[in-house]
Amino acid sequence: MIRFANLYGELDSTTKTNEKVSAMVNYFANVEQADAAWATYFLAGSKLRRLVPTKLLRKWAAEEAGIPDWLFDESYQSVGDLAETISLVVPPGEVCDDAPLARWVTERMHPLGKMDEPDQRRAVIEIWRHSTPAMRLVTMKLITGAFRIGVSKRLLTRAIASHSGIPTEVVAHRLMGEWEPTAEFFQRVIDDSVDATLPSQPYPFCLAHPLDPKEGPAPLGEVEQYLVEWKWDGIRGQVIRREDSTYIWSRGEELMENRWPEIESAATQLPNGVVLDGEILAATTEGEVLPFAQLQRRIGRKKVGKKLLAEVAVVFHAFDLLERDGCDLRDQPLADRRVQLEQIVEQANHPHLRATELITQSSWGDFAETRETSREHRAEGLMLKRKDAAYDVGRVKGTWWKWKIDPFTIDAVLIYAQKGHGRRASLFSDYTFALWQDGTLVPFAKAYSGLTDAEIRKVDRFIRQNTNDSFGPVRSVTPELVMEVAFEGLQRSSRHKSGVATRFPRIVRWRHDKQPQDANSLADLMEMMPD
Repeated sequence: MIRFANLYGELDSTTKTNEKVSAMVNYFANVEQADAAWATYFLAGSKLRRLVPTKLLRKWAAEEAGIPDWLFDESYQSVGDLAETISLVVPPGEVCDDAPLARWVTERMHPLGKMDEPDQRRAVIEIWRHSTPAMRLVTMKLITGAFRIGVSKRLLTRAIASHSGIPTEVVAHRLMGEWEPTAEFFQRVIDDSVDATLPSQPYPFCLAHPLDPKEGPAPLGEVEQYLVEWKWDGIRGQVIRREDSTYIWSRGEELMENRWPEIESAATQLPNGVVLDGEILAATTEGEVLPFAQLQRRIGRKKVGKKLLAEVAVVFHAFDLLERDGCDLRDQPLADRRVQLEQIVEQANHPHLRATELITQSSWGDFAETRETSREHRAEGLMLKRKDAAYDVGRVKGTWWKWKIDPFTIDAVLIYAQKGHGRRASLFSDYTFALWQDGTLVPFAKAYSGLTDAEIRKVDRFIRQNTNDSFGPVRSVTPELVMEVAFEGLQRSSRHKSGVATRFPRIVRWRHDKQPQDANSLADLMEMMPD
């Protein structure tokens, strides 16, 4: 456990990629495979479910430190991170328990979730009294489900590949999908003598780079070098057909079982050894794509009733073929994969499986005009993909480009604020914005990104000097600041006071040139609502 705590410290103390990789390689070389598996699990972004309520941890930490609850809460507000606050406030342990990470997780952390409160308290305090502050910081982050570290899955993959001598793309593939952090799993990841691919295992996704909106696509080269298609607003996924079974994975590596019966039905028409990449869209069988708000009615439902199936059907729009007859096609040029994709989809001949439409134009200028019609097609813009490109792992510049349309924007008034998290825990950086309706400001969106650090500090000072009321962590603020808020789409919502929900709201700029009365109205927002 000391080694893992030290690794966390090393990773947290540097922004240099090579230093992060070197620290992970050194760790994997000096621990048992069971520990390596759990470290991989956590570094890849997986978490333990919250094992102990945070209110109890705060109470026990104050008691152990011999301070009143209010002082601990003030310390927590100042530090901004519960695990870090506990590691600083609770007195250092006298005896250090340096059991392996795997034993700490399975024997000391997992059992907490099944204990009653008195037993939980004894077990947690025992952890505090048998760990250094550095160990306590990490264990508390794991126990609270708040473990995060500045390591991408790509860097983790590089480190394991360097440690094992296995090619990076092979390691990336073996880390995809659902797996248990065991010594046997880690051995399968680093063992070059076995076929580590499971029938259900998806491939790492290829991701697109955004085009510079000022330059557009002209610097990319000739139009003829690219395949162009709509950038759909749906759920990215892979459809796998292997060994007479179907698996549908989201880009977030979630196995979506029984959620898309129409697509599962279509997949039965595919031959074994086929993997498709594409987008799950709410659409009619005639091909008309429906608004994302319709797809949202299906998202998150483990089982879909007949009524919803009839009202909101889904179609898988495939845009790439990653595997055929069990052979990995990712190294083949996109143009060749596309020909084979169209053959596969045509042979399947199912209304809920389509090859996404290719758009043809003779110049980038013509494509720019086509892009302006994106919203009419319920798309977010265009995707530009090099015909000669392989299917890369992750976001590799020069392979795929996304040329999105400009977002919707509206000028709104800041009316509520609360403190942020992490390095912004001491600043009011999370804002609620409102629009005018009949002389009253009606809240419609929350946003916390888009301002510079200097602007956030200025807004923070304004909020502290112009607070009208407090509701727990939320401050009601004199409505004077106007900001331009961008968002990707709208949908009607009975859960919001405005009657509208926005997608991906963020701040574009602080409108110093506008007074509150110059902000937009809710009626202006409703005019942007799609049909």
